[in-house]
Formats: sequence, C-alpha cells, structure tokens
Amino acid sequence: MKPPPGFAPPSPYLMCKLKKSLSSLGQAPREWYYKSVIALQDYNFKPSPLDHSLFTYHRGEAFLVLLVYVDDLILTGNSPSHYVAFKVYLNDQFKLKDFGSLKYFLGIEVARFPKGLFLCQWKYTLIFSLKQVYTGSNQHCFLWSKSFGS
Repeated sequence: MKPPPGFAPPSPYLMCKLKKSLSSLGQAPREWYYKSVIALQDYNFKPSPLDHSLFTYHRGEAFLVLLVYVDDLILTGNSPSHYVAFKVYLNDQFKLKDFGSLKYFLGIEVARFPKGLFLCQWKYTLIFSLKQVYTGSNQHCFLWSKSFGS
C-alpha cells in the first residue's frame, strides 16, 4: 500500500491501517476512477476542463453527459439510441446496477414534471435541522418556505 499523494510519513517503515473502507469500492477508488476514465475516452467521451467528474460525448446531433461521483454515475442525453448503446458498453466494461431514473443524488431530490425537473434539498435541510435540535447545538438554523421574500 502506498501513502496518498501529499502525505509524507515520518518513517518509511510505518504502515497505514485502514479501519473502515472509504467506499463500496474498498481500497481501490483511484484505480477504478482511472479505469473508468480510460473506458470513457475509448468511447470518445471528453473530460471537462473545468470538472474532472464531468464527461461529454458529441456525435452529430447526439449529445450525452456523464457525471462520475466515486462509484455512482449519472447519465443523460438527447439520443435514446446512443444512451442505450453506451449503457450496454458500460455494462460490458464494468458490472453495473441500473437504478433507473434519477430520484436522489448527494442530498438533492429530483422530481420530474412535464415541463422539466424540480431539484430540492428539503430532506437534507430537515435532517440537518433535526440534528442541530437533537444534539443541543447552539447554532441557529432557519427554515424558509418557498414564499420567503415574496
């Protein structure tokens, strides 16, 4: 096991003991990330110059966007045929579970409506507020309704 970049152990003979897995990937998140980047680039996805977790695919009128967060992927696009073909490719490269339409990601609830998507952090805010109350924190929390300021 190598120490993480930027960490200089006081002695080269010391070891790190991992008490808990960092993610469901075990101890290999970097290796998985690099392997996934290679697979995406082989499929002609381009990494974003501004965000290392964002990749785009553009062929003719087809446009796909992929967001990678640890071992979670969010895929969207305007071409159902390219979307399905890419999912088949990913499944051939990795063992994936398709959880269907996005409903919840990183504390953000996603609701679909005929005119678009509604993104909400109500659940996250409620849980955060309740933790403040139950832990006896002296920090003040305010919950505002959508009519706040109108």
